[in-house]
Amino acid sequence: MRPAHPTATRQALRVVLRDLADRSDVLSPSGNLTIGYRLTKRAIDLIGASLLLVTLSPLMLAVILLLTVTTRGKPILRQNRVGKHGRTFAMYKFRSMRIYQSFDEPLVENQLNAPAFKNFRDPRVTRVGNVLRRLSIDELPQLWNVLRGEMSLVGPRPALPRETEAYTTRQRARLSVVPGLTGLWQISGRCDIRDFDDWIALDLAYIRGQSLRLDLSILCRTPWSVLSCRGAY
Repeated sequence: MRPAHPTATRQALRVVLRDLADRSDVLSPSGNLTIGYRLTKRAIDLIGASLLLVTLSPLMLAVILLLTVTTRGKPILRQNRVGKHGRTFAMYKFRSMRIYQSFDEPLVENQLNAPAFKNFRDPRVTRVGNVLRRLSIDELPQLWNVLRGEMSLVGPRPALPRETEAYTTRQRARLSVVPGLTGLWQISGRCDIRDFDDWIALDLAYIRGQSLRLDLSILCRTPWSVLSCRGAY
């Protein structure tokens, strides 16, 4: 067997390195890497998610019963999302959209000029689903993801795999920390922030300034953000 030509070997190596550079799961560790912060943040996640699940279990059960009666399909939706360092995981949420057959599914325009998708009058969203979204109730099953360690109470929102495939190098930096239920983007207006660069800037600002003080500040401001329904579609 003839050995590979050195030039061909170097070209193949450059292709491999370029592919690695473009992958979302090849990221340097970012955020607050101190052991004390990470252990305390995890403890807050476990205690907070457990208390919220117990407290909100009657509401969640009522939503499951309502969706079972009013919506085709399972009331809890399972979606693949991208977590820390590009690892995919199964994220849970209450179903808020209709199930369409392929021949009558509406063509929905992405109204964000970005890899992330959002239509502010999405015809696929049910009336019940619209209420769940406005009050962020559809996100409550993600408390289970927090308990499993796939998400945190505070962090950038987990994106869909097809969205991260279109990320630039700067945008991929948001994948360097554990995604969260709430964050700077949520308390700053959510989908009212329609420039994706501003969205990314908020996520990167959180990563750069990650601390217990910032996390607690975001958690304290989240209830008002949810109740105000600002930017929730």
